[in-house]
Amino acid sequence: MPDTGLIGTRHFLDLDRLDPAELRRILDLSLAMKSGRDTGYGDKPLDGRALAMIFEKPSTRTRVSFERAIQQLGGEAIVLERESSQLGRGETVADTARVLSRYVDAIMLRTTQEEKLLELARHATVPVINGLTNRTHPCQLMADVMTFEEHRGPIAGKAVAWSGDGNNMATSWIHAAVQFGFELRLAVPEQLPPPKDVVDWATGRGAKVVVTSDVAEAVSGADCVVTDVWVSMGDTDSASHHNLLQPYQVNDQVMAAAGADAIFMHCLPAHRGEEVTDSVIDGPQSVVWDEAENRMHAQKGILLWTMLAGAGG
Repeated sequence: MPDTGLIGTRHFLDLDRLDPAELRRILDLSLAMKSGRDTGYGDKPLDGRALAMIFEKPSTRTRVSFERAIQQLGGEAIVLERESSQLGRGETVADTARVLSRYVDAIMLRTTQEEKLLELARHATVPVINGLTNRTHPCQLMADVMTFEEHRGPIAGKAVAWSGDGNNMATSWIHAAVQFGFELRLAVPEQLPPPKDVVDWATGRGAKVVVTSDVAEAVSGADCVVTDVWVSMGDTDSASHHNLLQPYQVNDQVMAAAGADAIFMHCLPAHRGEEVTDSVIDGPQSVVWDEAENRMHAQKGILLWTMLAGAGG
């Protein structure tokens, strides 16, 4: 059931909350701006507009890519680090949403708690963008789909293999498989599966999403191989995670089992020698640097869609 408190404002919270046509529209805007094509919104479409960026969980790529994106669109960014934000501490999330809505035109939140994101969106009167939660990372997936399609054409009907933890990135890949129409095979340890409700949601919509513990099965003939760090910032029990995930390292042998034209993606930062070897991330099949750049371009599309595209049709 939809959350009625989130209806009415053009938020970008998760891929499963948006219509596939709208996600494609965002990517079309992103590609147009990257290539210098006319979007119909002018050269500086967000002139005079401001984005508040709240970082409860720090990130190099998220901060720089969003800040440059809004600047290149003519707007400005206001950065609130964990130390300078009262979100959910001295002030309620709802009150923070109400106050910031009086100052800025959109809010990006990067947090460890999905409920904070949803509460912020319920009470904000400006768009709220999910910069990452413990459950999902949709901005990264928009950049990933954009990157795949730049290198290999439409992602619909292709096969993507995930090797690693069933974490927030894996969840967003599952959402993307439904919304963009590709096959997803997730090789994960039995002790670290993706959320069952998300897998059930995807398969219930006819998506080809397979969860296995066999890396060779997942990557066989795949068009793309993806992984992520074994232990995210702030997570505990790293020794146990490392032991469980060692067999899921993406190395030359894994890439050789994928399709001959397969590409390798990683959202970064990478822990070289753990989830991926140097020979893969620096190899000819790797597109991780284009993927990192496309965070900025994909987020331009998200910013334009949230702030202007709804009013402009």
